[in-house]
Amino acid sequence: MKETQHYFTEKPKSRMIPYKFTAVLLDNEIVFNTASGVFSIKKIDKGTQVLIDNCIVKGGWHVLDLCCGYGPVGIALAKKYNIKVFMADINERAVMLAKKNIKENHLEEKTKIARCSLYEKVEGKFDTIIVNPPQTAGKQVCISIIEQAPDYLKKSGIFQMVARHNKGGKSLSEIMKKVFGNVKDIAKKSGYRVYVSEKK
Repeated sequence: MKETQHYFTEKPKSRMIPYKFTAVLLDNEIVFNTASGVFSIKKIDKGTQVLIDNCIVKGGWHVLDLCCGYGPVGIALAKKYNIKVFMADINERAVMLAKKNIKENHLEEKTKIARCSLYEKVEGKFDTIIVNPPQTAGKQVCISIIEQAPDYLKKSGIFQMVARHNKGGKSLSEIMKKVFGNVKDIAKKSGYRVYVSEKK
């Protein structure tokens, strides 16, 4: 079975086998409930780690964590900063787990979550959109994430994406430049880069 069927799908077909681990992210110990049928169930994957460690977030911001999975990015940022986070994912199992993780880490006041395909149920405009894109779902999904992003960003809002530079990331960064008119790398580690574009 392909990874796309596992993760970027509304209803995972695999039997649900629960798992739980603790990670230290942005100096906070965070408990994560995960399970089969969602991405990176036993630890924080390298791309997500690079994104969490290097993304730009400021106090008071309204943040969109798109393709949130079981919630590591949004939860880590909400735990660290005085922000509001809206999380969204297509995978109903991932959303169920993210809700559980929000509650277990006492972040109900700072976070909201919806199960939807990309921006389908996203409302309002954000100071930043942060995404570890589901590259296994195909390039067109990732392109759609980038092309629709300006509609959900405030003026001077920033779009932040992590990807392996030599495995699709370079071409995604070029699309970001085409859509936004600008792009820059703010981090490079383990083959991953965090690309940032600003809405002018």
